[in-house]
Amino acid sequence: MVNRPYPPTLNYPSYEVDRVTEGVISRRFWAYLIDLVVIALWVVLISIGIFFLGIITLGLGWGLFFALPLTALIFIVYNAVTIGGAAQATVGMRYMGLRVIDPRTGRGPSPLSAAVHALFFYVAISTFLLWACDVFVGFVRDDRRFIRDLLTGMMVVRA
Repeated sequence: MVNRPYPPTLNYPSYEVDRVTEGVISRRFWAYLIDLVVIALWVVLISIGIFFLGIITLGLGWGLFFALPLTALIFIVYNAVTIGGAAQATVGMRYMGLRVIDPRTGRGPSPLSAAVHALFFYVAISTFLLWACDVFVGFVRDDRRFIRDLLTGMMVVRA
């Protein structure tokens, strides 16, 4: 059995943590805006598909427009697939030079933890006070981790 400290610590020396997390918060903001555009494009494509399905089915397919608000699940699936995948980052994160790791191992997170991380984010952003507390913690901590990062055991670093 390997004797490991509790709580688990980062595998990086302190100077290395400063280097890999420098400018991460502002990059995360811009990455989120890029991801919103990517997801909006998906919603537009789905809407176009529903429109043409409605034409083909003589109007019956247009009933799917009522299910369009459920596309909020696309956000969570998008994060689970991209962050939990081999690239360890969403499209916006890749563009901004970020990736997500497990600070204990240095590996990428699982798709399930990436989905839970996204769920925590969208719950926090739905209430300004929760979101403000989440971001405030990121500004105060040396490793720039938000509350949702701490709860899911993730860390956003520069690629």
